[in-house]
Amino acid sequence: MRVAVVDIGSNSTRLLIVDVEDGRVTGELERHSVVTRLGSGVDADGRLREDAMERVYSTLADFRELIDRHHCDTALAVLTSAVRDAANGEEFAGVVEHRYGLTPHILTGDQEAQLSFLGATSDRDPDDDTPTLLVDIGGGSTETVIGRGREAEFHVSNQAGVVRQTERHIDTDPPTDAELQAVREDVQRILSENVPPKWRDDVRHAIAVAGTATALAAIAQELDPYDPEKVHGYILTRAECESLLQKLASMPLAQRRQVPGLHPDRAPTIVAGAVILLCVLDLFGLSETEVSEHDILRGAALGLSS
Repeated sequence: MRVAVVDIGSNSTRLLIVDVEDGRVTGELERHSVVTRLGSGVDADGRLREDAMERVYSTLADFRELIDRHHCDTALAVLTSAVRDAANGEEFAGVVEHRYGLTPHILTGDQEAQLSFLGATSDRDPDDDTPTLLVDIGGGSTETVIGRGREAEFHVSNQAGVVRQTERHIDTDPPTDAELQAVREDVQRILSENVPPKWRDDVRHAIAVAGTATALAAIAQELDPYDPEKVHGYILTRAECESLLQKLASMPLAQRRQVPGLHPDRAPTIVAGAVILLCVLDLFGLSETEVSEHDILRGAALGLSS
């Protein structure tokens, strides 16, 4: 079965087209990501803005052409933090369905976490019982999932994301030390309130997915152009992440847009993203994380297409 999944997140809109057989991804035909910033203003206004929705619609029109070209059997959309938090989120999902022919799934935080874990672990040994943390840093929220093999045992959606925390705390270009500390303290508070100590102590390995983690892995390797094969499986250490944060936070936005490995559209939020990842590693007492290209897109293709 050929499956198209569109992930409409708070910061980016992404497309994955894959072939699925017997619960496994057997081939990847298309993968695209466009920074659309749908979550801009949601934290303050409680609604999706017209200009943000139009950016997504324009991207969906392009994606629909690719879906039709590949004659997909199933085409679905997963909608996450920005949509579920917005007063007009259901209306937006209706447009996605009727205008672009995508079956919409407005995911709860728990569903988002479960699908992310499934995607990240789909190619791993299902009998590996190492307690593993999956961290998915999005625009409006950060999913933390803990499990063994391919089964999630604990999951929580934390209301800390790269767009949300940037809008809350960063007004200066480049950000001040006080602003960075405000982001750090806000994220630390949110994470510590949501993740009980029992689960923090169990984790022995971490996998980080989505734009912040993959961007940091690409920046660390100075990948220009971006190479997903070199990003997937990269081990990003805490020390390296801290060094990258200091480097990126010292630059004005215009200079960050020129950094090799960093897509220019991610430059406005990458600093907050690095802070969030560091806070997650510190909460779990981890010195490194594996970076993975397999995320909620793959999880949705496997978990929602039947």
